[in-house]
Amino acid sequence: MSMNVVEPHAKPQRPFALYGVDLASRLLLGTAQYPSPDVLARAVEASGASIVTVSLRREQARGRKGERFLELIEATGARVLPNTAGCRTAKEAITTAHMAREVFGTDWVKLEVIANDDTLQPEIFGLVEAATALTQDGFKVLPYTTEDLSIAERLLAVGCEVLMPWGSPIGSGRGLANRYALQSLRAYFPDVPLIIDAGIGAPSHAADAMEMGYDAVLINTAVAKAGAPVPMAAAFAQAIEAGRAAFEAGLMGARDMASPSTPVAGTPFFDLPPPDSKPGND
Repeated sequence: MSMNVVEPHAKPQRPFALYGVDLASRLLLGTAQYPSPDVLARAVEASGASIVTVSLRREQARGRKGERFLELIEATGARVLPNTAGCRTAKEAITTAHMAREVFGTDWVKLEVIANDDTLQPEIFGLVEAATALTQDGFKVLPYTTEDLSIAERLLAVGCEVLMPWGSPIGSGRGLANRYALQSLRAYFPDVPLIIDAGIGAPSHAADAMEMGYDAVLINTAVAKAGAPVPMAAAFAQAIEAGRAAFEAGLMGARDMASPSTPVAGTPFFDLPPPDSKPGND
């Protein structure tokens, strides 16, 4: 077979782009909870991440230390994506997003409106309200949402061009808790960039999401709290590349029954009589 022949079930390769910006890496990296600024900087480099997320509230609380932190992040060369972490209402999130635009000089924002302190799940009504207001104000919104199809439709209808459904609760490390719903979301919106956000605990979880056809994965705690964050960041980068390559190559379908990998035709049948034996001479 010619090396140029496309396999029948291979997926077309599609560059990763958000809001018209091409991005080299499908890994987005959070910047909280690292042992030190130096470890964070080396983890960003090892991951090859094109985007890093930053909490405006956290950095404001750190004062001048926050200023040095932002200088460190800018030195990595990654695009800074401010988020509205910690906001409980649409009003809080809108105000924080406007402040972030002034501080970071970007109209990109990862929009979070949290409903519950134990699960940190998105507050979907406030999320849609805030997304509506921010897109009207010219923001490019990346909403942290659930896998609910109706909420996804509303977010897209108000102007969001990207969706970031959770895999499982933030920091839980549980991986993809509701695979069926995530698969349905991917199938329902085949052309919308979908990024798994929250709950990823191991490189295998990230590869799983990519094999499912998701466009990217955002990771924070799994790298920051690893025994060795820098090698773990590199491991996640490799897993995401492998998962995407597998998706584009076309994974085989699962079966309920066995299917022989060696064809029956032309294989020896060991229950046949030896060549020198004759019928009736037993």
